[in-house]
Amino acid sequence: MKPFRPGHESRSPCADPSCSVSGCGSDTCAASGGSTPPSTAAQPLPDRREFLCAVIGCAAAAASGGCSDLTHTSWFRGRFREMSDAEKKDVIADLEKQHSERFAKAVTVGAEPPLEGVEFGYALDISRCIGCRRCVYACVEENNQSRDPQVHWIRVLELDKDKGIDLAHANPYYDAEKVPRDGHFYLPVACQQCQNPPCVKSCPVGATWTEADGIVVIDYDWCIGCRCCMSACPYGARHINLMEPHIPAEELNPKTHYLGNRPRMKGVVEKCTFCIQRVRNGRYPACVEVCPVGARKFGNLLDPSSEVRYVIEHKRVFVLRSELNTRPRFIYFYGL
Repeated sequence: MKPFRPGHESRSPCADPSCSVSGCGSDTCAASGGSTPPSTAAQPLPDRREFLCAVIGCAAAAASGGCSDLTHTSWFRGRFREMSDAEKKDVIADLEKQHSERFAKAVTVGAEPPLEGVEFGYALDISRCIGCRRCVYACVEENNQSRDPQVHWIRVLELDKDKGIDLAHANPYYDAEKVPRDGHFYLPVACQQCQNPPCVKSCPVGATWTEADGIVVIDYDWCIGCRCCMSACPYGARHINLMEPHIPAEELNPKTHYLGNRPRMKGVVEKCTFCIQRVRNGRYPACVEVCPVGARKFGNLLDPSSEVRYVIEHKRVFVLRSELNTRPRFIYFYGL
């Protein structure tokens, strides 16, 4: 796996001086009319994602690669939460065939439903975190995130102890080989799995929702890449594939979940799912297992005997951006 290079996924500015779309990334921006004369050649019909982008006024996303090609099967694929069991079975069989052929290995796509009587929660001890970024690397490998351009669901921020939780001046570009640094502490940030998620409310096509076990998921085949959810998320926890994701076949994790770590495509948004493919099968998220200092705790918020409930009831806890009333299921605490 390539070394961590913050900011590797760059967004080139639009060549059109009249464009005001942040991070456009297109040489000719459709949002401002473009400066290149249209081709006289016959244009192909728009796919579902492009069509819906145009309908809801997301031309800027389409111009920057937010809208991408879909297969014929994907066009007619329904939203996962509305599929019948028979439809899910057919779709999963099709995906397993596609991915197995593409990566030359047997790939499984699970669809385990939420567990009854479970609401997942996460607690992170910032007094223990040393900023090593092992959680980042484990997350990339477990959840099949693109290696080039790099996509990371977890960002680890370096903060000054004298300033406290000052996110505006946090440093995500520190050298992980020289940690922990004196006078600093570290704050990993990923999807907060909010109980009142603004990202879900902002999606114009209902491609993201909260499952019964508290995990906020994305239906990649329903996402149109408009990035409304990214703008709505106050934690910067959602990431779009502006280019075709690249995962070397030998590095692919073949055990996937439809709403989690299955290979994504260009033009869709992705984020942390608490390793849905693991936790719904009784395992810890990869970041919890790999943490060398035991800073991460995970469990059932509805179980009084769980680790995460113990932390909430016995430690000094806080959530990020509490003034926004997003009510995260991801909490931070001081254990020492």
